[in-house]
Amino acid sequence: MAENKLTRAHSLRERLDTTLSTFRNELLTLLSRIESKGKGIYQPHHLLEDIKAISENDRKRLTEGVFGDIIRSTQEAIVLSPWVAFAVRPRPGVWEYVRVNVNALAAEEMTASEYLKFKEELVNGSCNDNFVLELDFEPFNASFPRPTLSKSIGNGVEFLNRYLSAKMFHDKDSMHPLLDFLRVHNYKGKTMMLNDRVQNLNILQSVLRKASDYLSALPPDTPYENFDHKFEEIGLEKGWGDCAERVLDMIHLLLDLLEAPDSCTLEKFLGRVPMVFNVVILSPHGYFAQENVLGYPDTGGQVVYILDQVRALESEMLLRIKQQGLDITPRILIVTRLLPDAVGTTCNQRLEEVFGTEHTSILRVPFRSEKGILRKWISRFEVWPYLETFTEDVANEIYGEFQGKPDLIIGNYSDGNLVASLLAHKLGVTQCTIAHALEKTKYPDSDIYWKKFDDKYNFSCQFTADLYAMNHTDFIITSTFQEIAGSKDTVGQYESHTAFTLPGLYRVVHGIDVFDPKFNIVSPGADMTVYFPYTEEKLRLTAFHPEIEELLYSSTQNEEHIGVLNDHAKPIIFSMARLDGVKNITGLVEWYCKNPRLRKLVNLVVVAGDRRKESKDLEEKEELKKMYGLIETYKLNGEFRWISSQMNRVRNGELYRYIADTKGAFVQPAFYEAFGLTVVEAMTCGLPTFATLHGGPAEIIVHGKSGFHIDPYQGDKASELIVSFFEKCREDPTHWEKISQEGLKRIKEKYTWQIYSERLMTLAGVYGFWKYVSNLERRETRRYLEMFYALKYRQLAMSVPLAVDE
Repeated sequence: MAENKLTRAHSLRERLDTTLSTFRNELLTLLSRIESKGKGIYQPHHLLEDIKAISENDRKRLTEGVFGDIIRSTQEAIVLSPWVAFAVRPRPGVWEYVRVNVNALAAEEMTASEYLKFKEELVNGSCNDNFVLELDFEPFNASFPRPTLSKSIGNGVEFLNRYLSAKMFHDKDSMHPLLDFLRVHNYKGKTMMLNDRVQNLNILQSVLRKASDYLSALPPDTPYENFDHKFEEIGLEKGWGDCAERVLDMIHLLLDLLEAPDSCTLEKFLGRVPMVFNVVILSPHGYFAQENVLGYPDTGGQVVYILDQVRALESEMLLRIKQQGLDITPRILIVTRLLPDAVGTTCNQRLEEVFGTEHTSILRVPFRSEKGILRKWISRFEVWPYLETFTEDVANEIYGEFQGKPDLIIGNYSDGNLVASLLAHKLGVTQCTIAHALEKTKYPDSDIYWKKFDDKYNFSCQFTADLYAMNHTDFIITSTFQEIAGSKDTVGQYESHTAFTLPGLYRVVHGIDVFDPKFNIVSPGADMTVYFPYTEEKLRLTAFHPEIEELLYSSTQNEEHIGVLNDHAKPIIFSMARLDGVKNITGLVEWYCKNPRLRKLVNLVVVAGDRRKESKDLEEKEELKKMYGLIETYKLNGEFRWISSQMNRVRNGELYRYIADTKGAFVQPAFYEAFGLTVVEAMTCGLPTFATLHGGPAEIIVHGKSGFHIDPYQGDKASELIVSFFEKCREDPTHWEKISQEGLKRIKEKYTWQIYSERLMTLAGVYGFWKYVSNLERRETRRYLEMFYALKYRQLAMSVPLAVDE
């Protein structure tokens, strides 16, 4: 691996050397221009602006050659006179580093460590400190197989199964790990799959053939209970299936694996082996409840995601347990923080049943310190000093609820993933990580200038927790490829953790590898009972229409809604999100304000923030102030309606459909969106959607076909695209219908909770097996992580001030 990187770096330097000798004068002009701006970090658009500023002839010669390829692949440039260093990304997940001396016009290759050290001089000045902590996880993962093609990123389980089948199971004797894996299966002491009569592979194969012959003579629907005693006598226990047909299918899968292993058969078999009955899902921060919480600070898409997830997951677990022929009651616990000061929510209840489920509950555990139990809500950026004690308390609580250990632990967001990692380590349980959002991507330069951010956001704790969880977990679920490795031109959330530095704290030369087979793309959907097409007239919740009309069109202005819509015949463009900087709701309002054509064509309605109470969130306060300023400056009354956050999710589903009735559109203007659940909800309701191209929505939407991509950094172009759409709809009413129908088609093909839950259960089985057969190979990583946690994370968390109840 190191040799390949060196070869690539030499190749980059050689290409630059060729360019330096061929276009010496042109490059001198460009590099001198870049250097003259002074030290700093320059993004790709800055570099392109500098190229545009040189003469047309020079620009053409440079951009059509090798240097043009390098510039187009550059993700950032560091200027420290007389040097300009480039971080070049020829394709997702692959990085090269080089610097050019402007005076001598000479290029030097750089390692990731050298590049980061050079970058640190922006903060520390010239520094000769050679004893900086460098984190490098690559040596621990070097023996792990991983793909090399970018198209394989996010398809980890498929690659892993191909590897296991081709390398590990090359003949029957190499199948011992699978035999051992099946032999240890039990539930609360009750043996499943195989009993002690099956001592070796020859006996297993013989037993399976006998069972196959016996089952082939039975009617396919013969219940397992009719032959379970015969099977037990030869060494087979419950878990193979509930009827002769299903048991025979499983036995044939295993016989095929023993005789000629292949990846598809392995995945199919492992996905059916009974392994997951008790699941813990962690989401500590925010107000986690089923009603009256959406729109509160730190409370939005993640809550909706988890509640929809557990309903689908419980349904899939019940189906599989039935098909496996087992009499086991599954249990899912959503573990979150208990808030004694619940402000009108159920967040002060220890245990709450989840609507629409039979065996799923929300378990709330309080944050506590030596000062006692913390009563009030605190921001997700302030939770770090509480999480270790919280983990210990959670471990005790779930032991009590399950009367044992869970089979799978799923973490959500940075805090939940840290707690999941600590629990999985403590209990020896398979762990799944779901980021939802990694703050490092949302806040540019929040790593190099972390000290400027830390008083407000405590990013040093968060980035450390993220690194720990990413490397500790058994598998990672992402909603999109973008979340892992971005696109040709943008860096993915996880990819941004490949190499970065927190000057004065540590330097990460290899934090995460996006080619790691732990990454799997499993996209969520929308709750089809709440979000369904506006054309489904019999299902429409028309009882909500008077309330929705009041929200949208009443002349009343109060704490719930401000602004009046004078022309009720105009279509509505609509957005709904938390009122924080990244969601960019005020940015959308500003685009609308500054585009007279758009204001003439449509009304604008946004649901964001809560004007009914004083916000304690600093970002929300800033956005509230900005919103009031826009309303006053641009005299929006008559064309704009601002509605406070709406807690009734079922009514919100009908609100999407009501907007569709106006032949309107949904706009999601975020600067970055990891997935885009509101995008899926809107499209599921048949509402044409415009959404940010930075993050998941770029994959959800096929631009120009099932919706439209917008660049939030180019508001003028975004508003003109919306204008173009509505003007075309005026000329051709079928255009609106076409985009609506294509959006619905896209959702049905890729974004449903049924597809999600089936995949999650299969992943849990495959990675549970991988965890078992490769346990010793992971021990070095775990020891490294233990040291990292004890020496870095714990100290950082202790430095975060404890919250004080008012």
